[in-house]
Amino acid sequence: MSTLRIATRSSAQARAQSEFVASLITNTSPDVDVEYVYVDTQGDLNATTPLHQMGGQGVFVKEVQRAVLDGRADIAIHSAKDLPSQPAEGLVIGAIGERRTPNDALVGKSLSELSHGATVATGSVRRKAQLARLRPDLQFVDLRGNIQTRLSKVPEGGAIVMAIAALEILGLTENIAEVLPIDVAVPMVGQGSVAVEAREGDVHTLTILSKIDHAASRRAVEAERAFLAELGAGCSLPVAAHFTPDGLFHAFMASDDGEQTVQIEGAVSASDDHIAVGIDAAVKCRRLLAERISSK
Repeated sequence: MSTLRIATRSSAQARAQSEFVASLITNTSPDVDVEYVYVDTQGDLNATTPLHQMGGQGVFVKEVQRAVLDGRADIAIHSAKDLPSQPAEGLVIGAIGERRTPNDALVGKSLSELSHGATVATGSVRRKAQLARLRPDLQFVDLRGNIQTRLSKVPEGGAIVMAIAALEILGLTENIAEVLPIDVAVPMVGQGSVAVEAREGDVHTLTILSKIDHAASRRAVEAERAFLAELGAGCSLPVAAHFTPDGLFHAFMASDDGEQTVQIEGAVSASDDHIAVGIDAAVKCRRLLAERISSK
């Protein structure tokens, strides 16, 4: 037996994700045992400051990545949506897990049930921009904390916005008041998938990870990450992209203040260069948004 050390955050969601990946590894590589290396990240230690003020993407991953880079662990497990668009030097994504439900959802009340001026809690500037476009009367407040903490902070008569995948992995989907369709609320890049990183050149570990890599989910997440990389953006800016299983690429972008938005959708064939699709969508969104801002 060989042992694979898994670096992960210690939150309930991160533990559940890591245990799921571990089960895939032991099922596909029965001669491999796993152990966990728990890491607290900047995002975990500071649960009050809004994410976009902390630097956005990266606040939940850097310390986990460091555990692999310095040899304390062999792989790092993240929610793919938390990974910055530029890879960490010395690490590669060895596997993308099969995607769970990628949509956002409202917990508390549905959009139609929210009264005029109701309060919606979310720490995401993307979600604020998308919901404000549909309901400019809504009031928004920041929301931080682990899943259970956030579920306890539903404003009276209002709602919070959650990723369904996070609720699924913890068995908490009964809290959902409304699933937001992809064309209404385009999810964050990578939302619903787990990304597994390993050291570049670690052939043994990468071979193990290749057995759990989900090809369709990897293609989708790679296209979405190409969109994000072209924009040079993270979750601190109101952008989103999602590649659906039926071959549609959705992309969303808003101005920094969220006042101006653009959303595009296009069909993608199996023969298309998926990376180019993501880049082209970013170029188009940036151009359309610039035109909209200049015509104000």
